[in-house]
Amino acid sequence: MTSLSVVIPAYNEDKRLPATLDRVVAWLGAQSLEFGELIVVNDGSRDGTAALVERYRAAHSCVRLLNNPGNRGKGYSVRHGMLEAQGEWVLFSDADLSTPIEDTSRLYDAAISAGADIAIGSRALDRTLVSKHQPALREFSGRFFNLVMRTATGLPFRDTQCGFKLYRAGAAREVFSRQKLDGFSFDVEDLYIARRLGIPAVEVPVRWANVEGTKVSALTGLKSFADLVRIRSGQR
Repeated sequence: MTSLSVVIPAYNEDKRLPATLDRVVAWLGAQSLEFGELIVVNDGSRDGTAALVERYRAAHSCVRLLNNPGNRGKGYSVRHGMLEAQGEWVLFSDADLSTPIEDTSRLYDAAISAGADIAIGSRALDRTLVSKHQPALREFSGRFFNLVMRTATGLPFRDTQCGFKLYRAGAAREVFSRQKLDGFSFDVEDLYIARRLGIPAVEVPVRWANVEGTKVSALTGLKSFADLVRIRSGQR
């Protein structure tokens, strides 16, 4: 690839972000890119997230800060960043780098090989790549959600919720401009939209290690199941 944007949604992440920003900035600088940028989308954080990113922006020209109008949700944040990105390819990654930024090459190589415009990281295709698992209940809930998701939407993917996905820029604009959900089910909606538009996507095994500090609550998890019905019925 010749150019890449990395989008990271952030809500109250001033503790975890410094190591992440250091690693992504260094990785971008080591790539043979004509253009590279790191976009942090601040989702109405009440801590020092915005100030932290501003300091990085002053020191690194590749860093950009986008501010949401208040706390709008992960789906809103990712959509905001993906539609503002300027790279030929756009990756969105969780702020904790549960999947290492270096695995971007896995997604890109798989997309090119398959002729796909979207490559999604997956923990389910090769579980030997998961070096630190989630607590047993959360992992079971995730697998159950995926089973219900595939039944409800017809999507074939084994893991839609891994926060590491690469889009060709044109596909990102087509998909994210149509996204309506602002919460954690946005991944499923986007892949459902892509399938409806005939945009090819490939699922790719990636490395993954659980990092404590999830923003997903039990209530959020229950809402995700309800969102599947909305996605399938088109009442988004």
